[in-house]
Amino acid sequence: MSNQDAPETTVKALLGDITKLEVDAVINAANRALMGGGGVDGAIHRVGGPSILDECRRIISERGPLRTGEAVITGAGELPSRHVIHTVGPIWNETKAEQGVEHLASCYRESMNVAALHDCRTIAFPCISTGAYGFPNGLAARTAIGTVKDWISNRPGELTEIIFVCFNSSDFSLYKAGLAWHAGQERE
Repeated sequence: MSNQDAPETTVKALLGDITKLEVDAVINAANRALMGGGGVDGAIHRVGGPSILDECRRIISERGPLRTGEAVITGAGELPSRHVIHTVGPIWNETKAEQGVEHLASCYRESMNVAALHDCRTIAFPCISTGAYGFPNGLAARTAIGTVKDWISNRPGELTEIIFVCFNSSDFSLYKAGLAWHAGQERE
C-alpha cells in the first residue's frame, strides 16, 4: 500500500476519563515497577482490576523495571479497552530539559510502536508526566503532538485514531490549540 492509499489517522483531544474509552489500547503513565500508583496509573489499575497488576508483576519478574521512555502491553482487565500499554514518563528536571523532552517523545513513539505491533488501531493517551512527575504542561503537549504527527507521517495508516485524553480543561485547551496549529501547518 502506498502512502496515498493508506487510511488517514484521526488525531483529536478529548476532555474526559481515559478508563471509560472503548479503544483498542489505553496508554498508562506508569512507574518503573508497573505497580500502580496515583493519577491515571492508579485509576487504570483500580478500574481495570487485579488482572492488570498480575500481568505487570509477571513482566517485571521476567525483565526487571522499565527504563524511562519504554513501553509494554498487558490486557485491560475490566476496562472497556482491549489492552493497556504502560510507559514510563520522565520526571521533570529543568537542568536536563532536553533529555526529558526526548524521554517523553520516546514514551509516545514506543507506545505507538507497541500498539501497531499488537494490531491496535485506536489508542488513547493521557497527559504523560504532567502530574506528580512535574513536566510543564505546555511543553508536554507540544512534545506529544509533534511526536505523534511525526510517527503518523512515517507510518501512515497503521493507526486509525489517536486520542489525547485530558483530565482537566486547561490541558484540553493546550491540546486543542496544538492540534489546530498542526492542522494549519499541514494545509500550507
